[in-house]
Amino acid sequence: MTATPGITHSTGHVTSADGTVIGFRRIGSGEAVLLLHGNLLTSLDLMPLASALSGEFDLIVPDRRGRGLSGGHGNQYGMDREIEDVRALVQATGATRVFGLSSGALVALRSALVMPQLTQVAVYEPPLSVNGSAPIGWVSRFDREVAHGKWADALLTCLRGLGMPPWFARLPRWLVVPILRGVQASGALDDEIPLKELLPATHYDMQLVAELADTASDFEDLQTEVLLIGGSKSPEYLRTIALDALEAVLPRSSRIEISGLDHTSPAEKRGAPRVASTLLGFFEHRGGPQAE
Repeated sequence: MTATPGITHSTGHVTSADGTVIGFRRIGSGEAVLLLHGNLLTSLDLMPLASALSGEFDLIVPDRRGRGLSGGHGNQYGMDREIEDVRALVQATGATRVFGLSSGALVALRSALVMPQLTQVAVYEPPLSVNGSAPIGWVSRFDREVAHGKWADALLTCLRGLGMPPWFARLPRWLVVPILRGVQASGALDDEIPLKELLPATHYDMQLVAELADTASDFEDLQTEVLLIGGSKSPEYLRTIALDALEAVLPRSSRIEISGLDHTSPAEKRGAPRVASTLLGFFEHRGGPQAE
C-alpha cells in the first residue's frame, strides 16, 4: 500500500457512462497501455511499474471507481460499471493493450470480451473463483468492522481472509490489532489516500469475485491475445487454480510464473521491474514473455 514518490507524471480524467468521473495518472510516450490496479491499491501503487514501462509506452493508470482521483462506486455497482469505465478510458486514449492486477485483472479480461480493440491483455493472478476456490466467507465480518470504524481489525480480517498475510498477520489477533492501530495513528499506513478511505473499496472488489465465480467458460471464444502471469510465492487459488482454469479455455494464451514474486509484487518497488520486463516481452512480441 506504499506508493513510490518522485515519479513525474500528469493527471487527467474521463467520464464514464453513468456520469462517474474516472481519474488517471499518465507517464511515458508511445502506444497507450492501461494499467488496472487491484484491491487495497490505487493508481499510485502502479506508478513504479508504469515508470519501468514508460520508455516504450504511454501508460494510463486510472484509479478504479471508489478510490483516489475517481468518483464513487455508485448505486448499481458491478462488473458492467467497471467495463464502462475501461471503455471510456480506451475511447479517450486509444489504448489497445491492458494489464490488470488481481481484481483489476478480472476487469481487464471481461473488458476484452466486449472490446475487440483490446488486442493484448496481460493479467496477474485474477481471483477467478473455481468451485469456491477464492475465499469470500470473511467479507461479512470485514463489513461489520468497517461499519464500526475498526480499520485495523478490518485490514487484518481482509489479509487473513485472502490468505496472503505478511508476517505480522500470523500473530494472534489480540496482539496484531493494537500494533496496526498504533501504526495507523502514526500515519505509516497512510499514503495520499488514508486507509479508512481506501479499505471500504474491498467490499466492492469482493463483490466482483462473487459475481464472476465459475465463469471461466465465458472466455472460450475470446480471440484477444492473453498473457497469464503468476508469482511463485502466491496462494494456490491465485497462481494455480484460477490460471489453470483460464489457460484451459483461452484460445490464444501464454503463461508464465515469475520466481520469488507474490500477489502484490507488481505494486512493489522490488517486483515492478521484473513484471515490467515480462510485459515488455509480451507487448512488443520480442520472442514472447521472458521471466528474469
